Amino acid sequence: MKCFIFQWMYILFYGTSLLPFFIMYRVSDFLFIMIFYVLRYRKKVVLENLRNAFPQKSEQDIFRICKGFYRHFCNVIVEVIKMPSLSEAEIKRRCPLTPESVELMNDFYSSKINTIIVMGHVGNWELANYAFNLHCKNDLYAIYKPLSNDYFDLLIRKLRSRWGTNVISIDDVTEVMNKYEMTGNATGFIADQRPAPENAYWTIFLNQETPVFRGTEILARRLGYPVVYLSTKRIKRGYYQVHIETLIEQPKSTQKDEISEIHTRRLEQDIIEQPEAWLWTHRRWRDKIPESKSKIQIPNK
Repeated sequence: MKCFIFQWMYILFYGTSLLPFFIMYRVSDFLFIMIFYVLRYRKKVVLENLRNAFPQKSEQDIFRICKGFYRHFCNVIVEVIKMPSLSEAEIKRRCPLTPESVELMNDFYSSKINTIIVMGHVGNWELANYAFNLHCKNDLYAIYKPLSNDYFDLLIRKLRSRWGTNVISIDDVTEVMNKYEMTGNATGFIADQRPAPENAYWTIFLNQETPVFRGTEILARRLGYPVVYLSTKRIKRGYYQVHIETLIEQPKSTQKDEISEIHTRRLEQDIIEQPEAWLWTHRRWRDKIPESKSKIQIPNK
């Protein structure tokens, strides 16, 4: 029964994806009106996050960024719906990797060096997954947190694996990565999700005390895999560019929390450059630093 429901759900999803982009973006325009003006989906959360992140900006600028974010958010929704039927040529046209990025990852592949990719919810991170597979030779493993709804969980796994990505639950990542062979594969981590405050690395991120997942750093230092950062820049509606750069070549030689601090600063740079392209609806700063960690010196930016 579960498989039957999912199959029909995917057929409906795929059928909708066949609509041309100009119609999909009209749907996005309608969604924007409904979400921003009518439903006001998490609008208070977004505005509060923006005010705290950019205290130097005027209310006019904050509102402009907020409005730009919701337009981008709606565009990403319809772009994800479009993904099941996107051709290889269309993906490469709409989300190319810079030549330097392709060369870097293919060098790792040729040298049989496994890497850890760290990125954030900037631009269209789902489309960047497709683009990576179509531009680079490396086998890609994407770490994700399973969804509570089984049908949507199956759907997102199917979408992400369409062009060869191996989707791994965050609960299984350590076990899976410990079994890797040196084949030049790449494992992707999303760096801006909300970890348990007690086990997190705490730093100042966008002017606020913020917990950061330590998993990326722990695995990089244990396995010795270089850490690279994947940036997805929005060029215009429906078009992005992916840039990949090396952050840490020798992770075993780093100090505790150094890697976490470096990739957090790099993500912050992307957000400051294109604030409307980050996912501001998350309640990212709901947790407060635990008393057990209150004496930790939080680095300045």
